Amino acid sequence: MTIHRIALITGSTSGIGRATAIAFAQNGIDLILCGRREDRLSELAQSLSSQVKTICLNFDVRNRPEVVDAIQQLPDAWKKIDILVNSAGNAHGLSPIQDGDMDDWDAMMDGNVQGLLYVSRTVMPFMVERKTGHIINISSVAGKWVYPNGAVYCASKAAVEALSEGMRHDLTQYGIKITNIAPGAVETEFSLVRFKGDSERAKKVYDGFEAIQPEDVADAILYAVNTPKRVTIADIVLFAGAQAAPTVIYRK
Repeated sequence: MTIHRIALITGSTSGIGRATAIAFAQNGIDLILCGRREDRLSELAQSLSSQVKTICLNFDVRNRPEVVDAIQQLPDAWKKIDILVNSAGNAHGLSPIQDGDMDDWDAMMDGNVQGLLYVSRTVMPFMVERKTGHIINISSVAGKWVYPNGAVYCASKAAVEALSEGMRHDLTQYGIKITNIAPGAVETEFSLVRFKGDSERAKKVYDGFEAIQPEDVADAILYAVNTPKRVTIADIVLFAGAQAAPTVIYRK
């Protein structure tokens, strides 16, 4: 009897999370799909159900009671989570810090940092008990190199980088791997959210060069989770081919 690994993916209704779910399904990994948009969760689960077993958890990572209740109420068989992909996150606004919108700051810090912590803290005991597991945190090149007008977003992703390192210190003794993945310019709904639905402004972010696609990041995640037990991929940085730094892109 083939025993499939189980992966819990946050932010699985779009972008990197969705692409990762599809890649995992193609590789026989059963899925716990998590997200805020229930209709998208159901649609994705249905499309992948012929390949692997799927279950949906509808919650906002920023809401701690929702996170804890949803994950704790999983059937016991589904609590044997082998892989956690913390993909949920957001960027809101692009302005000098002195002009920043504090609601935007709350959304970024709550989603990118607190949400990652809430989900991880709820899942990690399952892995510690079984002395196995792999946590993938999606940070950003913005967490390694700060750029103008993005101070709080960069700070939130720098926190993810620090948390990845801290998790590795605390969890390696239990056989749990930690991988931090820092993508550069990925063409997702990221800019549309950052610019609050301004599709024209969002489109310009990706004009004149070929951006990283969510599937490219999913490939890196799949590579990391398929390495032998003796190997941990600690950190991966992905730039677009035309990108030399977070804000240095050579456009045609």
